[in-house]
Amino acid sequence: MKNLQLIRPIAFIDIETTGLSKQEDRIVEISITKVHLDGKEEILNSLINPEKPISQGAIKIHGIRDEDVQGKPTFKELALEVSNFIENCDLCGFNIIGFDLPFLEAEFKRVGIDYSNEGRKVIDVMRIYHKLEPRDLSSAHLKYCGSALENAHGAVTDVKATIDILDSQLEKHEDLPKTVSELHEFCNPQDPSWIDSEGKLSWSNGQAIINFGQHKGRTLEDMQKNNLDYLRWIFNADFSTKVREIVRGAIEGKFPNPPQ
Repeated sequence: MKNLQLIRPIAFIDIETTGLSKQEDRIVEISITKVHLDGKEEILNSLINPEKPISQGAIKIHGIRDEDVQGKPTFKELALEVSNFIENCDLCGFNIIGFDLPFLEAEFKRVGIDYSNEGRKVIDVMRIYHKLEPRDLSSAHLKYCGSALENAHGAVTDVKATIDILDSQLEKHEDLPKTVSELHEFCNPQDPSWIDSEGKLSWSNGQAIINFGQHKGRTLEDMQKNNLDYLRWIFNADFSTKVREIVRGAIEGKFPNPPQ
């Protein structure tokens, strides 16, 4: 680090996980580089056995599979070492505020280690990037269309600007798909195991399972036999039409067939 003035060591942290829920998912890899005031660096890297399957969506992102973490230490086994390594450090990472730190805090809490960010300075490189390179419609119009957007936030202007920006994006980025269907997939990547677009229900070993909350991992068939009230709650709650239709069928003893 040549340009950052330190008042104490700073730890650069990145983690990979089984999924996106800090309540349900677990860390599968952690990498920390601690930079001291004299420029010396210390590194702590480890794969971690999450003691649960890694989702296909997560595998697509980081490439870590269940077999890669077999025999690796659990977070409980590493927690004290990690806590001691970053003790008295300020922290930095890319999206560390929205992702890495909440996961770390949840993991520490689960294993009973008293961890806090209080008193630490936290730098999020992603937030710096977004402040220096705004991501609103006006900024996109300037970047892709070469001119400032007049009357931004007027609905007619914004629609016209969106059309012009998309056309320019497709022209300038040759690797972008050119069909609506392919762009839909590009904008809305989904885990192939998901049954609905939000992944509230998914396939596991050929059976439809609940993929969120306290009953995550349980099959609809099991829920129909033993927790019918929970299925009724899903049906009457604010879930998507597809989820509610599938759950209504499950309540009646009709279960979906996995895709061939």
